[in-house]
Amino acid sequence: MDTITQAAQKRAIADPFSPRAFTFIDLFAGIGGLRLGFQGIGGHCVFTSEWDRFAQQTYQLNFRDNHELAGDIREYSADPTLIPDHDVLLAGFPCQPFSIAGVSKKNALGRPHGFLCDTQGTLFYDTAEIIRAKRPAAFVLENVKNLERHDGGNTFRTIMNVLENELNYQVTARVISSEAWVPQKRERIFIVGFREPTDFDIRKLKLPDPAAGPKLGSILQPHEEVDAKYTLTPRLWEYLQAYKAKHAGKGNGFGYSLFGPDQVARTLSARYYKDGSEILIDQPGKRPRRLTPLECARLMGFETESRSFRLHGSDTQAYRQFGNSVVVPVVEFIADAMKPYIEAAVVGDDARGRAAA
Repeated sequence: MDTITQAAQKRAIADPFSPRAFTFIDLFAGIGGLRLGFQGIGGHCVFTSEWDRFAQQTYQLNFRDNHELAGDIREYSADPTLIPDHDVLLAGFPCQPFSIAGVSKKNALGRPHGFLCDTQGTLFYDTAEIIRAKRPAAFVLENVKNLERHDGGNTFRTIMNVLENELNYQVTARVISSEAWVPQKRERIFIVGFREPTDFDIRKLKLPDPAAGPKLGSILQPHEEVDAKYTLTPRLWEYLQAYKAKHAGKGNGFGYSLFGPDQVARTLSARYYKDGSEILIDQPGKRPRRLTPLECARLMGFETESRSFRLHGSDTQAYRQFGNSVVVPVVEFIADAMKPYIEAAVVGDDARGRAAA
């Protein structure tokens, strides 16, 4: 029996029939991409917040929980006592524009300067309020790559200042692209923090070689299994070709992208349901087609040979949900790397609790 399992049994943090190593909460949960990674290393989810009702339905279809799904996170950041204590906080918070006109002199000097002022009105503020109130041993935040460059870098500097200087966490961040795990180039920033000093540094993780990653053929369904409705109509295909030709004449690369089975796709977006133009699958002798929802589930790493993911609702909702999600194998990689450090934090909290008693 390993140390982390012993700690789980001592603390009885889950039901007695299914002990788990640590507890976590899943904020801005979407359809559970972050959860899958940390559930996979033994975590037990004790609280979930997701405001979109369609994403909630898909989440509930795939996760059997002992808690109801919460909606708007602002109700809970206003009163964090409504959220159970937990070891790890997960949050794929949306990147709304931050209401800051620049970096203050204090921020430039690396001094705390009050996130209530600099980030209020954003959903990062709500995340930070929960971290401040609940003091989890660790957190993982996920966002778009552009977070680092937003407002000339001011947004990211403000976020890091809040996490490091005001909330007093040891924080590292890194943009990771997904093509080493799935046939899609999807770059996202992951921000990892630990409450107590640790040697964990996400920037130092050795990533798999992207050149050795899978190609689209590994996730595509056989032609005979793909419904004809996913093939573009003549009118839409004509429009997309004309649109691309018009912009090519202006010297830019706007327009559709066509991929074959030996290639790696662009980023799947939440707008994919509109025309599928960012990832069209070549069908020699025929008009190209969109990815099917099942192929999107595979492209995002939700559906694998060892894991089935159930879809709920229309194709439109499936495309939106996958386009807004994280690539699960990337999260699993980060979770695996964090596991011994979470273990040490959990055991350390147990020891401090016993000493205080």
